Amino acid sequence: MRRGLDFLYRASGFLAALFVVGIALIVALQVALNTADYALALFSGDPLGLLIPSYTDFTGYFLAAGAFLALAGTFRAGQHIRVEILIGRLGARARQRIELWCLFVAFCASAYATYYVGLLTYDAWRFGDMSTGMIPVPLWLPQSSLVLGLFVFALALADAYVNALRPATPAAPGSDLERASRIYG
Repeated sequence: MRRGLDFLYRASGFLAALFVVGIALIVALQVALNTADYALALFSGDPLGLLIPSYTDFTGYFLAAGAFLALAGTFRAGQHIRVEILIGRLGARARQRIELWCLFVAFCASAYATYYVGLLTYDAWRFGDMSTGMIPVPLWLPQSSLVLGLFVFALALADAYVNALRPATPAAPGSDLERASRIYG
């Protein structure tokens, strides 16, 4: 089970990285086309209007996909922002209780978001919603990456909650609770 979950978190992060690379490629290609168009305008007097159709739409979709698909991996790596001022002064037991409460609230919020973004995606598919750019894209396609990212994040939160119930097991690698257990034994 542990290997499967870790594989899922890594796969989600890998997909997020692919979307970020996709953004870089699209933007770099559009910059090259703009440069070529400017050079042609200098020599011929008329620009050709070279562009990637709907490139801003695609980079926006890729940005959302990259951000949401990276949620679980960054959480598991302990890279999400945490508030140290309060819990840094607590003992290990109190820290664990606060950590459990925060994980529970975060899980509920992410499960709620997953459900409703899933409904939104289903409605976009059911009604055939399309983007308004030069290249019409069925909106359920980019929205699916949000649902997947939120689902994997909710799963990572549930996984961390179950692990945090065990006194010797930290909620997430790199978390405050793990650091406290190393310091306080």
